[in-house]
Amino acid sequence: MDNKILFDSFRINHTKMKNRVGVAPMTRISATTEGFVTDKMINYYRSFAKGGFGLIITEGTYIDDKHSQTYQFQPGIAFDGQAQEWKKVVDAVHSEGGKIFMQLQHTGPLSQENRFTNETIAPSSVQPKGEQLQFYLGEGPFKLPKEITREEMNEVKNSFIESAKRAESVGFDGIELHGANGYLLDAFLTEYTNQRSDEYGGITENRVRFLVEIAEEVSQAVSPNFTVGMRISQSQVNDYMYKWSGKEEDAKTIFSALGESGQHYIHVTEFEAWQPAFNDNEPKSLVSLAKKYSQLPIIANGQLENPERAIEILNSGDADLVALGKGALADHDWIKKVQNDEPLSKFDADSVLHPVANIKDFEIE
Repeated sequence: MDNKILFDSFRINHTKMKNRVGVAPMTRISATTEGFVTDKMINYYRSFAKGGFGLIITEGTYIDDKHSQTYQFQPGIAFDGQAQEWKKVVDAVHSEGGKIFMQLQHTGPLSQENRFTNETIAPSSVQPKGEQLQFYLGEGPFKLPKEITREEMNEVKNSFIESAKRAESVGFDGIELHGANGYLLDAFLTEYTNQRSDEYGGITENRVRFLVEIAEEVSQAVSPNFTVGMRISQSQVNDYMYKWSGKEEDAKTIFSALGESGQHYIHVTEFEAWQPAFNDNEPKSLVSLAKKYSQLPIIANGQLENPERAIEILNSGDADLVALGKGALADHDWIKKVQNDEPLSKFDADSVLHPVANIKDFEIE
C-alpha cells in the first residue's frame, strides 16, 4: 500500500499542515462548570499533536452567554478569560508541531444544559426529534425552542465574529463554524426545522443564507492569514438518517453558496464518507459534491480510520484532508503507526472514557 499521500503537506489558506490527516471535533465535556480549559484537555490535545496528526479541530465550543451552550462541562470562548485559558492548548499543540482550529458552536434547538438560560432558540418553534443524549448527561425530550428573532440572529452573528477574533488573538491557526448535525446553523438548513416565511426560510437558497452570511462576516472580521471553514452534514445527532430532499440540486445550491462566502474550506461529515450521498443509484458522495460545487479544499470525515479508505478518498481528488474520530481515539499515534506499518488498535468505547461520570467519548459533532 502506497501511503505517501497521507504524509504530504497541504496548505489551507495560510495554514500549512505537515500531513493530510487531522483529528475530528469530538464532544468531551471535560471543561470546568464555567467553561474553562482543564489540564486534562491540554494533555488530550497535546497527545494527538505528539502522535503526529497535522491538524486538530477542537470540540464544539460555545460562543456567548445567551443560548449557545450545548452540554454541561462544555468549554467556551465567550469571554476573554476563557480564551486566555485556551492559549495553553494552542501552545501545547504548537510545541509538538501540530496546527489547531477551534470549532465554534451554537447549539440552537439541541441544548442539553445551559448555565445562562433555560430557553432554547431555533429558526422556528419546532419540537426536536428524539431525546437528549444520556452519555452527555442529558435526559428526556429536548425543550421546545422559541423562534429566533432577527435581533437575536444579529447577536448570534456577532458572537461568532467576536469568538473567532478571540481564537485568533490566542494563537489558533483557524476556526471552524459548526454548520452540521442539527445545531443552530444546520437547523436553518434543515427543511422541517426551518418553517420561516421570511428570506431565511422556504427554498434552499434561503435556508442556506444565514450560514453564508456568518461565513462572510467572520471571514471579513479576522486577518487574511487566519483560516475559516465550516462543517456540513446531512445527519443530525437526533435524526441520524436525515437526507436533503433536493439531493444533488440541494448540494449544488448549498456548496456553491458556501464556496463563494469567503471561507477557506468545507469539512464534510457522513457516516461513511465514500458512500453515495442520497442512498439511490447516484454514486456521488457528499464529499465529492462538496468539492465539485464549492471548489474549496475539502476535509472528509466518516469511518476513514482504515488507511486504505483514507488513501482512496485522497487519491480520488474528492478530499484534500481526512479527519479521524474513533480512529484517532483508538490510536493517538495513528500517524506514526501507519508510517511504520504497525497494526492499528481497534476502537473500544469502554476504554475511552470521559473524565466526568465515566461518560464515553463519541464523535457526534
